[in-house]
Amino acid sequence: MDSEELIILGKVNGFYGVKGWVKLFSHTEPKENIVKYCQVLLQLPNQSQKGWQNFEMSQGRLQGKGVVAHFKGFDDRDSAQALLGADIAVPRSRLAKLAKDDYYWIELIGLEVINTDDIRLGKVTNIMETGANDVLVVKPENAQVQGLSDEYLIPYVPEQFILDIDLETRIIRVDWDKDF
Repeated sequence: MDSEELIILGKVNGFYGVKGWVKLFSHTEPKENIVKYCQVLLQLPNQSQKGWQNFEMSQGRLQGKGVVAHFKGFDDRDSAQALLGADIAVPRSRLAKLAKDDYYWIELIGLEVINTDDIRLGKVTNIMETGANDVLVVKPENAQVQGLSDEYLIPYVPEQFILDIDLETRIIRVDWDKDF
């Protein structure tokens, strides 16, 4: 495999039945989108020294509130045991292209956040889904020394709080006071 960046889509987190089906924890939105990627890479927990390995997800679907899948060659619960805890990834190039001004969360993590007064508030460390709108979790370096909050929770509301996102310079401009 080349050095292209891998995007973690989810994790195998349980068994479903006795015919090798497994439960998946999905980072995709909607969560069942994870099964659209038939050819995936898995990092098996007991074989991490081998790195990422190619696997084929032969079937998958939404099941109740979760997602279940079957991987080719794992046809019973005993063989599927090897998959338990495995991270599921694809190369970044396999992600669907987004419309202008749409972003994958993974693209925003690590970006520097600067407000309208040119104060560096910190870097995006996480994004929370709240229902109404997503929220950027921004953590400053040396918060006490710079007189900044320990953490900023900035609603992801374009044109109101999120003024500009520049992936090339890795900067997000926000309308957010340093004292919020």
